Amino acid sequence: MRIDQNFTADLIARAKRKGASAVDVVAVEGDSASVQVRLSAVDKLSKAQEKRLGLRVYFGRRSAGGSTSDFSPPAVDELVATTCALAEAIVEDPDSGLPEPTSLAAVRPDLDLFDSSAVSMDQMIDRATRAERAALEVDARLKNSEGAEFGSFAGRMVFANSHRFYGEFQSSNFSCSVSPIAIENGLMQRDYWYSVGRKVSQLDAPEAIGREAGHRTVRRLGARKVATCRVPIVFDPEMAGSFLGNLCSAVNGYAIYKGASYLIGRLGEKIAADNITIVDDGRIPGGLGSKPFDGEGLPTRKTVVVERGILKSYLLDTYAGRKLKLSSTGNASRSVGEASSAGATNFYLAPGSATPDQIIGSVKRGLYVTELIGFGINLVTGDYSRGAVGFWIENGELAYPVEEITIAGNLKDMWLGVETVGNDLVFRGRVASPTVKIAEMTVGGD
Repeated sequence: MRIDQNFTADLIARAKRKGASAVDVVAVEGDSASVQVRLSAVDKLSKAQEKRLGLRVYFGRRSAGGSTSDFSPPAVDELVATTCALAEAIVEDPDSGLPEPTSLAAVRPDLDLFDSSAVSMDQMIDRATRAERAALEVDARLKNSEGAEFGSFAGRMVFANSHRFYGEFQSSNFSCSVSPIAIENGLMQRDYWYSVGRKVSQLDAPEAIGREAGHRTVRRLGARKVATCRVPIVFDPEMAGSFLGNLCSAVNGYAIYKGASYLIGRLGEKIAADNITIVDDGRIPGGLGSKPFDGEGLPTRKTVVVERGILKSYLLDTYAGRKLKLSSTGNASRSVGEASSAGATNFYLAPGSATPDQIIGSVKRGLYVTELIGFGINLVTGDYSRGAVGFWIENGELAYPVEEITIAGNLKDMWLGVETVGNDLVFRGRVASPTVKIAEMTVGGD
């Protein structure tokens, strides 16, 4: 059974006949495949097809959702009946309900999110094998591997509601990664590298991915601790992205109205250094978080969250917006059968002008962080403490690798203390950042 406008209109009509005052429908279908290769032998193959249907119904201010992967008429009938019965039994919520009809997306641009290229299992195995081989050839000390993976996904998403909105779009995703292991004097180190994109042609060559993974692993050999101190911290782009992700969580409308963020009531206030501008943009062509409309049918858009250090906006869906007496920012994220929640699209820190080498060169004595461990972050207070791995900086150069240390501070001070933002912004996910230098944090070691 094909999920199309006739199908969703019929499903909405069925729920209305059961007494629903408003209805929305979400459906996804897709194909995914992945391979894992270890030491040139195929370790795992996976291929799956997904097709799921979600229904959410409203009886006034009462609502409930349900889902099914069975599209037979009896199963769909049961989904409608059960979901409507649940909604009638739920307590009223004055802020629940569909968005206003006038706010729904009238224009839905083609954001170039889909690649029709077919990648066979043999081609996936070949790419993963080449990436692992290139990694192990970097250095004789690279003696083992946790494996290389190649994965692909291609699918279609459909959304409709009783305001006569219907929209659909196709998307795809491809990735390749490898994790080699280096051994020296009986001690092991591992690291990884990867490439991801909407299209196969956007991926780095397997050999380039492997070489980068190999170099990143070998450079960690001989790691040591450092003495406890307060020094400048430089986050590489991957770890700066993790740091940015903490702020992304703190500006989420749900965290704000639930009292679970240190940024409650801070709109219009200075929360970061003057060189900090942070944007969420769901309309970047080919973006890993891009989509023509959000999980409620509202248009996605470019939202400036922080401008020159000033908090300008939270990320909101309709429900969070109503709770906070604000408008949705087009950031509704949706799982099949679930209520929407606010989520980032392409959330990034605008790049500066300094190169990574210039940033490292500006540090007389400090820490370059390449891996963070643990989840020691309190979004209510902003307290931050995590295990770290990286390189000690002496006189503007990476001197030696370090491990078994912690870095600690407070997100409020850390964002106000960002001294330099790099020019090396690359999207490898929905949250992305260039290199970032923070004036000072506590490093816990010996």
